[in-house]
Amino acid sequence: MKIKDSKVTTKENNIVLFPKTLDYYQIQLTVMLENERYGEAMGMLRFLMQCQGQEQKQYDEWNALLQWLEAAFPQYADSGAATDNVEEDEVSEVELARRHARFKQEQDAGYGNKLLQMAMDQPLSEQTILALEQLSYLELPEIDDALLRWITEREIHPLLQFRVLQTMRRRGMEGTIEIRRGDEKTEIDIETVPLQPDEFPEAIMRILERVADQTEVHEPTLFYFAQELWSQFVMAVYGTKDYRSMLVEEDGMPDIWAAALHQTVSESLNGNNNEEETRAIYGITDALRFRFEQAYRSMRLFVAAGMNTP
Repeated sequence: MKIKDSKVTTKENNIVLFPKTLDYYQIQLTVMLENERYGEAMGMLRFLMQCQGQEQKQYDEWNALLQWLEAAFPQYADSGAATDNVEEDEVSEVELARRHARFKQEQDAGYGNKLLQMAMDQPLSEQTILALEQLSYLELPEIDDALLRWITEREIHPLLQFRVLQTMRRRGMEGTIEIRRGDEKTEIDIETVPLQPDEFPEAIMRILERVADQTEVHEPTLFYFAQELWSQFVMAVYGTKDYRSMLVEEDGMPDIWAAALHQTVSESLNGNNNEEETRAIYGITDALRFRFEQAYRSMRLFVAAGMNTP
């Protein structure tokens, strides 16, 4: 069984939930409870308790909620029987998130300000990212102004900065803004900020494919970490000179960035400092070596900086 881009898979009839899918069902469950759809909520809880991959504490919480619902609303106990066919729902994940955010806003007039404070005043973390996602769906004009001031006037981590740009686009903001990205100023067209990995130019993905060609079979661990690092790095340098150079599909630039990525991950995982071997793999000649060193340095600085806010 597959649900929504292979987020859910089964193996020997045991359902495995991946993190994004779990968030999706958690939001569904919240909406069901908020709208007093108790039978459906019981069915959802029974389904979730059949799934694998979560901590025991999570199952205990689901079970406790299910038992409470069955005791409080016995008339609904059989109306939402779990099904093995939890297919594409009538309501999209985005719509569920929108409903959830607006429900919170209706319950608490200060909810938007609390989310802004969480996003702007805390270190980069899963909580700040979730706060930004919720801000995407609140219809409060003051949020647009707050995000614009934040991203143009304050120095923030480039990854968090990119997430803010995504939130601005999701909120329907338009136009071009000038912001500082690292050590340079750059203009960003809000309407073209990628929201999903497949919205980045193909040239970006082809660089990763070059690394896959060299590592996917013989060094799968290296390729796994290369995927993770590349995703983070591309977001962090979006709109900068480094990013624009990735889009140049001539003068050896794809090979240069692929080699820099390979070498950075190899050094981080294995302590492999043999740049000469990596350059040979990707055909980096002496004429291209200086640009390789520049790309490699950019990636090493990003890794060294980690999640620390400037």
